[in-house]
Amino acid sequence: MQKKIKLWLRASIIFCLVVLPLILIFLPANYFDVGTSICPSKSFLNIDCLGCGITKAIQHLLHFEFQIAWDYNKFSFVVIPFFAYVWVKQVLEYYNYFAKSK
Repeated sequence: MQKKIKLWLRASIIFCLVVLPLILIFLPANYFDVGTSICPSKSFLNIDCLGCGITKAIQHLLHFEFQIAWDYNKFSFVVIPFFAYVWVKQVLEYYNYFAKSK
């Protein structure tokens, strides 16, 4: 039973760390550009918060459309390197953990 859980955990981690970023890369750059905002600040007060447009900006950054990303949210140029650092750190951490547990 514990071996099944460990295998399921490995598969989940690999999916989250590898497949989900690949999905974002293969989606079109303008995939998130349409639709209404789910931000409460934007919906109720019609005021942009610091996070408004960050998803759209990150998607455009992943496709190297820097000017469009800058127009959506300037903060995305700080968020992407931070996410990349955390992603690499997690990949190495899980790799070392699973390499030791074999």
